[in-house]
Amino acid sequence: MKFVICLMMVTLALPGFTVQAQDNSATPQVASQPENAEPILTPRLPLEELRVFAEAFDRIRQAYVEEIDDQKLLESAIKGLLSQLDPHSAFLDESSFSDLQETTTGNYGGLGIEIGTENGLIKVVSPMDETPASRAGILPGDLIIQIDGKAVKSMDVGDAVDQMRGEPGSSVDLMIMRDGEPAPLEKTLVREVIKIASTRQRMLEAGYGYVRIAQFQADTGAEVSKAIDELQQNDTIKGLVLDLRNNPGGVLQAAVQVSDLFLESGLIVYTKGRIENSAMQFTASTGDLLTNIPIVVLVNEGSASASEIVAGALQDHKRAIILGTTTFGKGSVQTILPLTNKKAIKLTTALYFTPQGRSIQAEGIVPDIWVERSTITKIKTNPFRVKEKNLPGHLQQPNAEETNPNTDDTTNRELASNDFQLNEALVLLKGINILAK
Repeated sequence: MKFVICLMMVTLALPGFTVQAQDNSATPQVASQPENAEPILTPRLPLEELRVFAEAFDRIRQAYVEEIDDQKLLESAIKGLLSQLDPHSAFLDESSFSDLQETTTGNYGGLGIEIGTENGLIKVVSPMDETPASRAGILPGDLIIQIDGKAVKSMDVGDAVDQMRGEPGSSVDLMIMRDGEPAPLEKTLVREVIKIASTRQRMLEAGYGYVRIAQFQADTGAEVSKAIDELQQNDTIKGLVLDLRNNPGGVLQAAVQVSDLFLESGLIVYTKGRIENSAMQFTASTGDLLTNIPIVVLVNEGSASASEIVAGALQDHKRAIILGTTTFGKGSVQTILPLTNKKAIKLTTALYFTPQGRSIQAEGIVPDIWVERSTITKIKTNPFRVKEKNLPGHLQQPNAEETNPNTDDTTNRELASNDFQLNEALVLLKGINILAK
């Protein structure tokens, strides 16, 4: 509403100010005022540009080939303002605001895909676990060039989201471009009600726990704490893998809470911006749930925003080893600024910094150990190679009866084949514990 009032005031001339149509001078103009009163300076507004905007608005209303509703035209203008700032600032109408709330709480309909923009195209930040997008093989970095045959060049992110959401059971055709592929890939996905489980856990093997965070929701901190308690009830934890791969982020406070679980004290993250309440600091307070237990954090190019806050905090405090590939690099904070009861703007208002003052904006968190997503192939051994036990008359082991049977390494081989990065994290934790002894 304030934006509309401002336009009306410019169109009708500003009360109390001298307005000269041809005057482009930056010199402040003094308004008409009572004698001996304090001078009133004109505000620092680009009046000429605002007049041009109002004129353009009026001409579009009157001359466009089809009649356009004034409200829709004004909303389009706001969208245009925000789209030129950065990929994460956006206008939220009633539907968009509802979608944002659904994403935060983890229950909505669609494909389960986090997107942004790059050079006018829709870029995949990350597919979410166990959703149509992940099952269809959508990867971080994929560029969506068509949705149901409609080109998305210069399409607003909100419009792209609306195109991909729909009735559960209905299908949507995506055409994507992927690095290394000579031609676009066509994929048909069936929409589902997306219920994102924020956290899940399991034991990789005796003593080594695994916690996966798919997305940072309001209750993620409590869920991770509960997951670790359940792991400790089943076994003594000697090492933990915290998997943040393809985690697009979410609630800032949830990232702070998760970091706090593994830090005794100190700064977790701080933010800087222009408005007064954009400068915030978050510090650890609860104590480390896994004191002296090594942690490896897995990240990749799909780890964004809140994921990078956790990885950066644990890296700066030397609390965890970061393993994988460089993260997405979203180091900005968005604030929801209401315009009316049903409409708002999502505006980038601050940048966040790791405890050591690093901004990861457009840079990402660089892992301590670089391990790319890979497929390994076992080299066949020579079945005719002779060992000591195959030699005639070889000596028997003195304590043969007390020797443990050979362990079955099938599980380890499967993990290395199915998830090489996770396998390397487990190997690293084992090595740390071996050296610690």
